Amino acid sequence: MTVLDGLLLPGEGVGLRRAVADDVPAIVGLLADDELGADRDGISGDKDLAVYVAAFQQIDADPAHLLLVATEGPQVVATMQLTFLPGLARRAALRAQVEAVRVRGDFRGRGLGAALLQWAIDEAGRRGCRLVQLSSDKSRDDAHRFYARFGFVATHEGYKLTLPS
Repeated sequence: MTVLDGLLLPGEGVGLRRAVADDVPAIVGLLADDELGADRDGISGDKDLAVYVAAFQQIDADPAHLLLVATEGPQVVATMQLTFLPGLARRAALRAQVEAVRVRGDFRGRGLGAALLQWAIDEAGRRGCRLVQLSSDKSRDDAHRFYARFGFVATHEGYKLTLPS
């Protein structure tokens, strides 16, 4: 476990670190505690947990991925995944992809999501990225306004194809 940084939240001792396998149930809980994630994520038994742990192990083993948790004491209160994508487009620009930003309900509105996103933007810069990108479901109007405050611009139309499992 590596402590990456303290997040700047007035009066709160929230830390940021790489996720560890023991964090997986809490992370999945954050993903499922969401109007969209409620139907897609959750752990109802050992088989479900095993699938998430296997995915965590793949993410954790790949240095191009950072799965992060924000903690207050021993409790996971937020999560985010940051992936670094090399490419040839845009004059071989390295991109940072921000995914699955989730903040626990009782921590929303305190600036934690903003602190996480700013940390991701700063980390992308430290790693030499020339672009930070993310996707957000079309129904998340509040999230779109939030990202726009950081300078993100909706420049592309995204498409997804769900494959059978």
